Amino acid sequence: MSSSPAAPAPSTHSTATATPVVVPHSLTEDAVAIFTGVLLISVGVAFFTSAGLLTGGTAGLAFLLHYATGIGFGKIFFVLNLPFYWLALRKLGRAFTVKTFIAVLLLSLLTELQSQFLQFAQLQPLYAAIAGGLITGTGFLVLFRHRCSLGGVGIAALYLQDRYGWRAGKVQMAVDCGIVLLALWTVEPLRVAWSVAGAVALNLVLAMNHRPGRYMAV
Repeated sequence: MSSSPAAPAPSTHSTATATPVVVPHSLTEDAVAIFTGVLLISVGVAFFTSAGLLTGGTAGLAFLLHYATGIGFGKIFFVLNLPFYWLALRKLGRAFTVKTFIAVLLLSLLTELQSQFLQFAQLQPLYAAIAGGLITGTGFLVLFRHRCSLGGVGIAALYLQDRYGWRAGKVQMAVDCGIVLLALWTVEPLRVAWSVAGAVALNLVLAMNHRPGRYMAV
């Protein structure tokens, strides 16, 4: 009498790919991240300004106008960002817009108070450009990963990355370098060259660490 065929042994490996569980950031995590990112950026800005350098993005334009008019950086920075809130609200959502608005206000405040907490007796320009760029880039990375920016170019760069897949770091690098080059009208070429090095260092952090598929902010 023949025995019945044995039932196949159960597979120890699942053929289905498990979908990773996405855990949104909490309000506390967002708040801590916004403060951390803005604080890092304010330190990077202090490096640039103490060495007589410039920055890119909306902050760079604000500094150029500040030097030209004498109006406070914080006031100009806040006003320059106003048109971009419309784009953020329509394309990136209310939560992103609110967090960005808070970050811009916080940076405006910190830059006004920075000299009371942080001063440099001597700062070599090339070191200031590279260190300031890396610190600022890390601050932007923290904000971007919590669906926040500092307005202006950051909003446009994130929208273009979400819409067309263009890397936010590369978009911002191109715009930042262009803004810094505008300073050739009023600043000696060597300082502009150091400023471009700072803009490249800043945006290399973003280009290498903030790209589609590498990190999904929620």
